[in-house]
Amino acid sequence: MTLRTPIKHCRNCGASVVYRVPDDGDTHERAVCPACDTIHYENPLNVVGTVPYWGEQVLLCKRNIEPRWGKWTLPAGFMELAETTIEGAARETHEEAGAQFEMEGLFTVLSVPRVGQVHLFYRARLLSDRFDPGHETIEARLFNEEDIPWEEISFRTVRETLLRFFEDRRKGHFEVHNIDIV
Repeated sequence: MTLRTPIKHCRNCGASVVYRVPDDGDTHERAVCPACDTIHYENPLNVVGTVPYWGEQVLLCKRNIEPRWGKWTLPAGFMELAETTIEGAARETHEEAGAQFEMEGLFTVLSVPRVGQVHLFYRARLLSDRFDPGHETIEARLFNEEDIPWEEISFRTVRETLLRFFEDRRKGHFEVHNIDIV
C-alpha cells in the first residue's frame, strides 16, 4: 500500500495546484493553488478499533474484505468524520463483530507513516460471548493466546497490539503503548 495520490486540483476553486513550500514560513512542500493561494494539507488517516476480551480470551474477526481477505484481525476500521476515536472504535466493533461490550481505556497508538495512518486500539470488555458479525466479517471467534493463528494475522498493527495485550495481562496491569511501525 502506498500513500494517497497527490492532489491535482484546488478544492476551493478547481484550478490546477503546484507543489511547493508555501510562502507562509512552512517548511514542507504542499499542494498550493496559484489562483486563490489555498494551501492543501494532506494528513494521516485514523484507524480505530478495540481489543475485545472475554476472560482470558480475545475476540478476532476473519476478514471478508480486501486487503487481506480471510486473515484474522481485531475489529477496526477508518474513523468517520464527526465521531470521536472511542465512538469510531465502538462502531467498528459493533459492525464487524456484532459484539456487546463495555469500552475501557486507550491501549495502543501505532504510527504507520509509510501508508499515512495512525491506528488507535482501545480495550473492550465483552459482556457476552455471542456475536453477530456484519458483512465485512466471515467469522468472529474467541481465542486463547496459545490458539491465536499468528501466521494468519492480517496486519502488523494488530499483531503488535495483541502481543502487548497478553504481555500486559501477564504483568497484571495495562499501559498505553506508543509504537512506530517503520
